[in-house]
Amino acid sequence: MTWRLCCAWIFVLLFPGFSDGGKLLVVPMMGSHWLSMQKVVEKLSERGHEVVVLMPEISWQMKTTQAYTVKRHPATLPLEELDNAFREYVATHLKDLPFPMNAIAIYNNSNHVFRMFFTQCQDLFSSKETLQYLNQSAFDAVLTDPILVCGATLANYLSLPFVFFMRGFPCSLHYKATQCPSPLSYIPRLFSFNSDHMTFLQRVENALIDLLELVYCNSLYKGILELSSEVLQRDVSLLDLLNSASIWLLRFDFVFEYVRPVMPNMVFIGGINCVQKKPLPKPPELEDQDREQNETPANQRGYV
Repeated sequence: MTWRLCCAWIFVLLFPGFSDGGKLLVVPMMGSHWLSMQKVVEKLSERGHEVVVLMPEISWQMKTTQAYTVKRHPATLPLEELDNAFREYVATHLKDLPFPMNAIAIYNNSNHVFRMFFTQCQDLFSSKETLQYLNQSAFDAVLTDPILVCGATLANYLSLPFVFFMRGFPCSLHYKATQCPSPLSYIPRLFSFNSDHMTFLQRVENALIDLLELVYCNSLYKGILELSSEVLQRDVSLLDLLNSASIWLLRFDFVFEYVRPVMPNMVFIGGINCVQKKPLPKPPELEDQDREQNETPANQRGYV
């Protein structure tokens, strides 16, 4: 019953035609994640919701506008270290390394970036002033990017329903947490570079990668889960935090994914990624047709 009430409330909050607007706390992640979320946050504000975006004082690629309120919390990580970490992260992904060297390199680099973000999450929960403000602000719900689980931890701390806005998770956690089937026989794992038509040996490789993902994600999220357990004063697992999300807004298209059942609270919202591109130019032959129509008198075009 509680889960249904949470879903109903989030539905009312995100679709203001049914309400007078709610008070929404947004806990984003910096970089391209925020560039994708910002347009949605602006639209929610335009539709009458009171939106507060929680950001660290030192952030990377997190420009703001007048459309919403920004609440900043103390941060100890220098901007120069963030810049260097992102450059190294991008350079690692662009290297043409064979498997498993590519997986090891990306894992080591991801671990480094996660530790830096973990520092900012620690700074948030170390700021008594910020936590006091959040407790006293009477928010209705939380919209967050779940990749660091910091927003999910904060939502549980504030006892608020929360919505995930995301592209994907390491180790296919967005499917494991929601208990969606993901058969190893035809759904290739990350870094395998296999298609959905695999040979026997490729399926064996797929199964081995799936086993390694347990080690990979447990190590990646170890520090964050220790902090979450300390903040919530109970032992929590990664799946515990993810399972408690009311709605998953998945910013990719169902038809481009491998076929599998999904849960009712998983909503595909299409390719909302970074900046909005300009419309494609018309082919020359269509431009000529438009020009001819504009030059033809209205009474000859059948309008009068």
